[in-house]
Amino acid sequence: MPSSRRGFLKSGLGLEAAAAIPSALPRPLAAAPSGDTAEWQLPPADERSVAELQRDLGTGALTSVALVEQCFARMDAVDRSGPRIRAVIERNPDALAIARERDAERAQGKVRGPLHGIPVLVKDNVDTADRMRTSAGSLLLADSVAPRDAHIIERLRAAGAIIIAKANLSEWANFRSTKSSSGWSARGGQTRNPYVLDRSPCGSSSGTGAGVSAALAPIGIGTETDGSIICPSAINGLVGHKPTIGLVGRSGIIPISPSQDTAGPMARSVADAYALLLAIAGPDPRDPVTSRARALPADPGFRPDALKGVRIGVVQNLAGFNGAVDALFKDAVAALRSAGAEPIDVTLPTAGKYGDAEYEVLLYEFKASLAAYFATLGPAAPARSLADAIAFNSREAAREMPYFGQEIFEVAQRKGPLTDAAYRKARASCLALTRTQGIDRALRAQRVQALVYPSNGPAWPIDLVNGDRFTGGDSSFAAVSGYPSITVPMGQVQGLPIGLSFTGAAWSDAQLYGYAFAFEQTTRHRRAPTFRPTIAAE
Repeated sequence: MPSSRRGFLKSGLGLEAAAAIPSALPRPLAAAPSGDTAEWQLPPADERSVAELQRDLGTGALTSVALVEQCFARMDAVDRSGPRIRAVIERNPDALAIARERDAERAQGKVRGPLHGIPVLVKDNVDTADRMRTSAGSLLLADSVAPRDAHIIERLRAAGAIIIAKANLSEWANFRSTKSSSGWSARGGQTRNPYVLDRSPCGSSSGTGAGVSAALAPIGIGTETDGSIICPSAINGLVGHKPTIGLVGRSGIIPISPSQDTAGPMARSVADAYALLLAIAGPDPRDPVTSRARALPADPGFRPDALKGVRIGVVQNLAGFNGAVDALFKDAVAALRSAGAEPIDVTLPTAGKYGDAEYEVLLYEFKASLAAYFATLGPAAPARSLADAIAFNSREAAREMPYFGQEIFEVAQRKGPLTDAAYRKARASCLALTRTQGIDRALRAQRVQALVYPSNGPAWPIDLVNGDRFTGGDSSFAAVSGYPSITVPMGQVQGLPIGLSFTGAAWSDAQLYGYAFAFEQTTRHRRAPTFRPTIAAE
């Protein structure tokens, strides 16, 4: 989760080698060259889409082995040398072997689907039952190997995808401290924004956002409780999708809140994000909430005229936090109109009224769900409870807490069971204020099919002393309600990407993809990162 005023929201290896980042104090942010990226001699960024990669794999112009080698070479040049964005926490030592298998299958005429032989970067809170660890960035879990794949990993492997690496993240998905720095973990150090290196990548899916944007992999998996897909996608110039709760299975993902947690795609285009969604969505036998999931269409309406005649609610009271962002938002609304939409001004009057209730819900659910996750690790689990994690951090404070503490852990530990009246009251309040009095009311009252508003403000400077300084945008309405949200690039402020969010009713995910695609094709705002050292005053 990205950070906010409450401290929890808005908020060179060989090609076949892999190792976790050493469990030592992270190095300070290094000074970058003062000139352009040519001084780093970076290999060209491959920004081919999933469809283009499949075309080249199909004709023999490319192999999956060559694609994995290319991604590893890019990691060597960008992630641990050169700009050193530190997006990857651990590489998959079996990636090349898997790529050879996918190439062999293709040669025999077996292509599993659109992701066959495509590398995927996965956030390091998603279980992979292989030779990589699943740690949430914490030294407590630095040696933890999951006994079973997460449900979404099972689906990705079945689809022929190659899990190429684990991505760094805000430790414990940014639910440890009120003064955290997004993208920092004790295991992985500080991830940096590939657009301007001394700026935040947001979080908690920081490494996925920075890594996919910097072309370390074609697509990636993030997870969100509130903003952890939307914010790092928007700030890193990506398309990101926070699905309806229940569309994507959550088993095997280190949790915060069963009410709000979900995994989702992060990609450089709307079509790539949807290709990844199709692979991971579906019923999860270990996650009962997915029994309500609706089947997704193979084509969600990817047409340039998908917005024609569509009434779009423009949520003005979720803007107004930055003049430059407001100008981009105004241009985005004009682009929607030019694409045939009918923009209608809408207000969400419950904005800012449910934050305390949400925090209460997350505190209660985190304590219970973390213990349940530890139980899935079996006898080898390094901890059994949140109390064990707190004790570990205290013992290892020099390595685990050199910059910020564990205040949120400590507050959550003091919470009672989920039968407490305080928890039930807070959860009911959240649903009323974000659903019935929030999104549902706005959609119905103005007869609009979706809502749009700015996803984020400009990325703030990385500050390991004071923590994050979130600069605006919203993810909470969709997160707390459990409804879907998609962010798409809508321009830049001083070279820092800004996103536009599309939010709708439950299970409207495919519909939102159609709208997002039409906006993307109309505007084409995505620009590749240039690894500028800083934003210097003239």
